[in-house]
Amino acid sequence: MSPSSKFADARHYDLILAPVITEKATAASEHNKVIFRVRKEATKAQIKEAIERLFDVKVEAVNTLVRKGKVKRFKGMRGVQSDVKKAVVTLAEGHSIDVTTGL
Repeated sequence: MSPSSKFADARHYDLILAPVITEKATAASEHNKVIFRVRKEATKAQIKEAIERLFDVKVEAVNTLVRKGKVKRFKGMRGVQSDVKKAVVTLAEGHSIDVTTGL
């Protein structure tokens, strides 16, 4: 790996949209897992590389899921939520990410 390749590129920032901060995500953090919203086109390898470069941690595994959009009604108006892709990132022992601080 060349010295310049260990720094984050702009594409890494575009790939990871936001951390998921829910009760379930907080419970997962006790098992070295962090959940992020990612772009729908992102692959597991791209997500792993982006997390390792952005947060300077070692990633053991990446699991992804796509939650299909739902039809919701608000005051009689019908709306559709977008599809959301999430990545559950398992970190190596001894590594951690504090998602409350941001990048």
